[in-house]
Amino acid sequence: MKNVQPKMFNKKASNPKNKPDQIIEAIVLKHGQCIADIGSGGGYFSLRFAKIVGQEGKVYAVDASPDFLGFIKKSAKDEELNNVIPTLVSEDRLDLPEKSLDFVFMRNVTHHIRNRVKYFRNLKNFLKPDGKIIIIEYKKGKFFTFRGIFGHDVPKEVIRREMEEAGYLLENEFDFLPEQHFTIYSKQS
Repeated sequence: MKNVQPKMFNKKASNPKNKPDQIIEAIVLKHGQCIADIGSGGGYFSLRFAKIVGQEGKVYAVDASPDFLGFIKKSAKDEELNNVIPTLVSEDRLDLPEKSLDFVFMRNVTHHIRNRVKYFRNLKNFLKPDGKIIIIEYKKGKFFTFRGIFGHDVPKEVIRREMEEAGYLLENEFDFLPEQHFTIYSKQS
């Protein structure tokens, strides 16, 4: 039963209607780069990223669930991917190497973060000078849906304002996702 939830997350992430291949293409991740997948869930994107960045690159699969990270660790081992580093987050404290990341990838996770401006400001410590933050977040759901009832969404305008307040500039945005908005931010110089 323990692996049901990560498998469910991976099934949803890999569903063609959620356009995972287009997401990967839009990021333009390259061999040898370093990315943190914050809120990695079942690790679907972490494992895909690991194949792209190769052995010279690194993928930090970051999650608050030790069970999810154990699932990712086993999946990476099964796929012979030695560049996935499961990383447990506790009380919004990230254990990542400073100034090492080309990208931070956050999919459907920003609605869980309490003080986002402070959180995004702190993420700067882990980014390389030209590092970027990728945010994919749910659009507002209909009232009688899971998202609508539990508020699992953050409007794109709110994220953009918070990112600017935290010292980032909108670099790119994509509108091909049916249930989410997708934006990429770089640090202000």
